[in-house]
Amino acid sequence: MHKLENLHVTEVRPLITPKELKAELPRTEKADRTVFESRQIIEDILTKKDDRLLVITGPCSIHDVDQAVEYATRLKALKDKLEDKLFIVMRVYVDKPRTTVGWRGFIHDPEMKYQSDFNLGLRKTREVMLKINELGVPVATELLDPFVPQYIADLLVWGAIGARTTESQTHRTMASGVSIPVGFKNSTDGNVKVAVDAIIAAQNRHTFLGIDENGQAAMIGTEGNPYGHVILRGGRNGPNYSAQHVQEAARELREAGLNPAIVVDCSHANSNKDFRKQSIAWNEVVTQRLAGDHDLVGVMLESHLNEGAQKIPEDLSQLRYGVSVTDACVSWEVTEQLLQQAHDALSQSVVSR
Repeated sequence: MHKLENLHVTEVRPLITPKELKAELPRTEKADRTVFESRQIIEDILTKKDDRLLVITGPCSIHDVDQAVEYATRLKALKDKLEDKLFIVMRVYVDKPRTTVGWRGFIHDPEMKYQSDFNLGLRKTREVMLKINELGVPVATELLDPFVPQYIADLLVWGAIGARTTESQTHRTMASGVSIPVGFKNSTDGNVKVAVDAIIAAQNRHTFLGIDENGQAAMIGTEGNPYGHVILRGGRNGPNYSAQHVQEAARELREAGLNPAIVVDCSHANSNKDFRKQSIAWNEVVTQRLAGDHDLVGVMLESHLNEGAQKIPEDLSQLRYGVSVTDACVSWEVTEQLLQQAHDALSQSVVSR
């Protein structure tokens, strides 16, 4: 008989099960309260019951537990200070899509050796998300691998489906079953209808292949996710955060019979891939909110302890502290300034009415 299977497979390594990982790193009462209360607030923001601006800020990707916790600790103080106008969530991205090849993210390769170790990555991912929630800071991430939510979804309050995967049937059906609000990005060419179609798909019932708590392959049935929304991240023709772009996206959502809830991603094509230009998009979002556009419910910022980005060196001791190893980020000082200015402007607007 000819060998016809696994011709290009080099290894098959068993994974820890979701049940085992949650037993090792159980959700604490403080983390449980952070997740439960934050999900309700975000749902209320999306449905316009809460008029605060949703802010999702943090590193392009997490690569170090201690640095992530330091960022979260600083963010907690800012969150408490500004919470009457801004609801702040930390971006804790651990699974990175690559255009070709490259470091796949903390959950794949937490030691940055370009040698995937999912068992270690899953443990360290759950560890860092648990620590951040215990500080009272809610966690957002990108949903990329459809099996991963079984391991960490109980620690998440918001998820994003990326520009490259918004059209994916696998990701739309996954989003229909997760227990968190999900934002769908417009496609890389700037097409918003793709995201609108994804929201419609995710609102409906689906059945797909996945895993259960014991890691057993299973048929997963969903009832649909009512909290889908659009994320504008720009496209090949440039940024799409202007008032005209936002109003057009809201119109498309209304015409499709959907809640017109829109988040602007200040990075990617909306900053022309120049991290310093994120502030331009940020200020435009605040301006539109001040003008009374409450379909614009949230904003995303790529931010780290220190500005810029760095390549992963062979000698990891040469890594610069608090600097992104994927997309370039604004510094903590700039982050603090942007959030404070947004809060002050929104507060002044209320006073002046």
